[in-house]
Amino acid sequence: IPFFTQGSHQACCSIKELDVFNRAREIKVDPDKPLEGVRLAALQARKTLLVPTPRLRTGLFNKIVPPSGATKEILRICATSQGIKEYSVPVGLDGKARVDLVVVGSVAVSEKGWRIGKGEGYADMEYAMMVSMGAVQEDTPVITIVHDCQVVDIAEELLDDHDLTVDYILTPTRTIKTNCKRPKPQGIIWHKVSYEMLEKIPILKSLRYREKQTGKDVSLQDEHSDLANANTPGALNEKAMAENTGPQAAMGSAQVGQHYVESDSLSPRLGGSGMITTVYVGNIPPSVRVSELKCALREFHATPLRLNWQGAQHRAFLDYKDKATAESAVSSLKGLSLGGNTLRVELAKNQRNKGQVEINSQK
Repeated sequence: IPFFTQGSHQACCSIKELDVFNRAREIKVDPDKPLEGVRLAALQARKTLLVPTPRLRTGLFNKIVPPSGATKEILRICATSQGIKEYSVPVGLDGKARVDLVVVGSVAVSEKGWRIGKGEGYADMEYAMMVSMGAVQEDTPVITIVHDCQVVDIAEELLDDHDLTVDYILTPTRTIKTNCKRPKPQGIIWHKVSYEMLEKIPILKSLRYREKQTGKDVSLQDEHSDLANANTPGALNEKAMAENTGPQAAMGSAQVGQHYVESDSLSPRLGGSGMITTVYVGNIPPSVRVSELKCALREFHATPLRLNWQGAQHRAFLDYKDKATAESAVSSLKGLSLGGNTLRVELAKNQRNKGQVEINSQK
């Protein structure tokens, strides 16, 4: 997103003249450099400021939380990319965000409200995710800040149904109300999402899992590749875990009170190599059952060799064949939400040889 020094401050400050800004209590502003002045204006006006995480790698939003009694200088720092890192807390799918105003960067925009970004689709994806999680409504206004030279004619055939349009364009010299009638994204268009994108954006996987649970069709762009790989060892491993959810699971599992341990019959014995790595899963709500976690593990392609379920302690331990596989599982499960809670997923702190873990020390 181009940064322009000449007139950037004026363009950003003009947002304070808009009623939609003054009425808003919670504002989502992209982390782009040209929008720094808007983030500062939101903080100075004591509004809740949400900033998307870079490329959505670590979640959806960072909520900027200035220190108590922050000076103007501290607020300026909070509005910068460095300040976003130092003065923020993550907000996931369960953050109950209610965004009143969306501010995005643009490469080019037309007076009709048609927008072109960097071409990677993150602003469009962020908006679609906010729709899916109920954070924005149909009438939530969208603003972009650009230099005058970025306001150009854009051919409508360049737009697709997932592209975000804007309601206001602020430049150093003009405030343009577009009166755009073209519909904004109505949610994630799953058949346009690839597995590659799903791997890059962990929170997108959580949202897909959530929508799949409601019965929505979440087939991906390259879903057919799943069928092609249906007989791979990984697929067989997942199939075995799926079969273990039935009555026959009692043959290979032991359940005592709230503790439940299950081993995959297709996996090698855990005592063999001494390379087993354990993943800790915490913050599990009391209402969640082990079958729900196992379903999520299959969905996220993170099926373990063994699952140690400790529902009474709101946690579980997952054993994987080596550290690389465990770290991949942690990455895949990052941001996973079950029963209204975003789960805490990390490598167990006290690993021991042959897959043993000191579970009591995990806090």
